[in-house]
Amino acid sequence: MTVYHFVGIKGTGMSALAQVLHGLGHTVQGSDVEKWFFTQRALEERGIPILPFSRDNIRPGCIVIAGNAFPDTHEEIEAARELGVPVIRYHRFLGELASQFTSVAVTGSHGKTTTTGLLAHVMQGAHPTSYLIGDGTGKGEPSSQYFIFEACEYRRHFLSYFPDYAIMTNIDFDHPDYFANIDDVFSAFQEMANQVKKAIVACGDDPYLPNIQAKVPMLFYGLGEENDVQARNIVKTSDGMAFDVFVRNTFFASFAIPRFGTHNVLNALAVVTLCHYEGVEAEVIAKGLQTFQGVKRRFSEKTVGRQVLIDDYAHHPREITATLEAARQKYPGREVVAIFQPHTYTRTQTFLREFAESLRQADHVYLCDIFGSAREHEGELTIRDLQAEIPRSHLLAEENVAVLKRHQDAVLVFMGAGDIQKFQQAYERVVLSA
Repeated sequence: MTVYHFVGIKGTGMSALAQVLHGLGHTVQGSDVEKWFFTQRALEERGIPILPFSRDNIRPGCIVIAGNAFPDTHEEIEAARELGVPVIRYHRFLGELASQFTSVAVTGSHGKTTTTGLLAHVMQGAHPTSYLIGDGTGKGEPSSQYFIFEACEYRRHFLSYFPDYAIMTNIDFDHPDYFANIDDVFSAFQEMANQVKKAIVACGDDPYLPNIQAKVPMLFYGLGEENDVQARNIVKTSDGMAFDVFVRNTFFASFAIPRFGTHNVLNALAVVTLCHYEGVEAEVIAKGLQTFQGVKRRFSEKTVGRQVLIDDYAHHPREITATLEAARQKYPGREVVAIFQPHTYTRTQTFLREFAESLRQADHVYLCDIFGSAREHEGELTIRDLQAEIPRSHLLAEENVAVLKRHQDAVLVFMGAGDIQKFQQAYERVVLSA
């Protein structure tokens, strides 16, 4: 019996892939650090074993799937090589798995997780569908025709994929620890476009995507009239967004989404475009858009006392702007407080002024120490460099989160890709113990 062993199973992509294989009927286990991560709950619910790292986890008959954060010198990867056990990196294994289905790779600098989750939810209403979402959610459906998966551009990992379809939400300069500049990012997406087999669905409002050269049809969506699929008559309320969709200037259908911000209209348009191309009926699309509950760590809300607490993965200036816009739309007239933890020193240094500009849209700003990564533990700048760019901003530590209590009736937006959740959890403990 083959056992798929995941080195770093608590990673968001790894956890989701483990769930997909489990759902397809395979025997799955994995190892990781003992620290609790939100991704492990789904693994535990499915009875997938999570072990501490150890050479003894590797035995003949295993196939090892290695997370990209772990070097070849990791003890389990070394043990696998000594035993002659196959070791396959996450992105390469995902590429092989996707080739067994009608595959849709969802990529872009921003919005890919939400768009992947939304497309998977809508498509399930029409066809059996397997999916892998970058928030740690995965499902393997043995009878599935479609496989929808998030495709990350970092280190050009998405070049391991040869999907039938690709959705491209946008191109922006991010991951400055790897990409040299925006031209380098564009070249990666151009390479990806060359590997798509059937069609590409791309945002025509993006300044870069219309310049992609592809061997397959490109369908553009957006708010501009030149797009193949266009949203018109957008209505924003505190309940969400409503809009009409026109396909090549012909009315297709009206839709409503319980999401906030123009970026979510674009995400929905991407899904409408692909589903229309695949012949999914408008009524099925509309129901899916209306019932989508969102993905983890993307505008996840809870009410504590008289305050609303929002947890969001935003870690790039454009994402911060979109998240704060969404908060103001849903909660008009209420004070919006941003609590932000920068993710990686390289990104913070590169976008220092842009971060400041986006955060200044909040009524009050609190900054947490920079969260490093497995690749970079420290840098020359500190959080005080960002604080200096934002007048009247404050520094926040777990020990002084009680200061947030002064913002009664406010919307507290906790943003970051590191461990910003620990600040929210610490604050919730303070409020509940009062």
